[in-house]
Amino acid sequence: MKIAVIGAGSAGLAALRHCASGTYEIICYEKTDQIGGTWVYREEIGLDRYGLPIHTSMYKNLRTNLPKEVMGYPDYLVPDSPDSYLTRTQILEFLNSYCDHFKLRQYIWLLHNVELVEPSKGGRKWTIKVRNLKENTIVTESFDAVMVCNGHYFEPSIPNLKGQETFQGQQLHSHDYRVPDIFTDKTVVVLGAGPSGMDLALEISGKAKRVILSHHLKDPIGTIFPENVVQKPDIKEVTKHDVVFEDGSKEPVDVLFYCTGYKYSFPFLSEQCGIRVDSNMVTPLWKHLVSIENPTLALVGLPFYVCAFSMFDLQVRFLLQYWSGKKDFPSKANMLKEEAEELENRKKEGLGKKHFHLMGFKQGHYYDDLANTAGITPLPPVLTKLHNESSTRFLDDLVHYRESRYKIIDDYNFIQL
Repeated sequence: MKIAVIGAGSAGLAALRHCASGTYEIICYEKTDQIGGTWVYREEIGLDRYGLPIHTSMYKNLRTNLPKEVMGYPDYLVPDSPDSYLTRTQILEFLNSYCDHFKLRQYIWLLHNVELVEPSKGGRKWTIKVRNLKENTIVTESFDAVMVCNGHYFEPSIPNLKGQETFQGQQLHSHDYRVPDIFTDKTVVVLGAGPSGMDLALEISGKAKRVILSHHLKDPIGTIFPENVVQKPDIKEVTKHDVVFEDGSKEPVDVLFYCTGYKYSFPFLSEQCGIRVDSNMVTPLWKHLVSIENPTLALVGLPFYVCAFSMFDLQVRFLLQYWSGKKDFPSKANMLKEEAEELENRKKEGLGKKHFHLMGFKQGHYYDDLANTAGITPLPPVLTKLHNESSTRFLDDLVHYRESRYKIIDDYNFIQL
């Protein structure tokens, strides 16, 4: 069986690791010049030298918002070190060591950009059109199955604000943020209180004159921010130089800084692949993973607020149970029914389509479901427990929570050192 892996970030590497240990022929296409995906820091923004959009959203001072104890792969843990919360460089070094440990570089074609994926031979095979960026030539290859591992932190989601186009100040999405100096002595509205909005409001407060964190969280954030950071509700409208908030207050502003997340994007998938993005829900998929129209196509790594590297490993092991013939896929009707029921349950909880792939406190159920359905080794429950602990601490004490240090004792328990 010949499998294509698209992307050599943390998901693509997990795909290669498990395919390489089987009897599969594998090729991984990576459009940049190195492995690591979004963990690769690049100073440039906009387009790269080949005219492709810069993929990474990594900023210079990033530290992980999860402890390293939940960031490894099940069979390759992050090495022990004094800190639990690591720098971007340490994570990139870890991914490179994982890649070398399992001898994965031989399968990776760097500077090869996938331009088109489409089903062929009556839907039983896949044709992939790839551009060799260095030579500027096109290669076409045929595969039995495709794992899409292109990440989901590269296509900015920017809200439509009333009066946005009249604003005379600067507008910037966190995808293009690298260092805080650009905000020196400015009044900045940070839109969004997710992980990046919170972190970046804190980081730029050291340089900016005033930071306004605008969000719609119902519960107040427990963190005590520096004095020049204030919280406001959502933006009602924007004028040439001011921002009007939902509470009626008005502030003169220099920069609108969008920390408003990302959109799922698969520009290389043809319509015949049978995958669409509807209000940021990728559908129709079985288990957030398998294309229901074409089950030899899988999108690895869509769920968010998860123990990412371990989840990628689990998803890939799940897939190979079915692609190898050890397990049979359910009927198309059953897979569609399961997706529809999950969407309905999320709606009952007040979540829209854009939150369909959000796991968070429910991630453990998702991992167990994958493991039980495919009959594979599950992920230890301690991962979810420690992830949840860290996420709570993040909201309550953003300034200091990364000073905490943890140790996993067994599959169920951790201690704080």
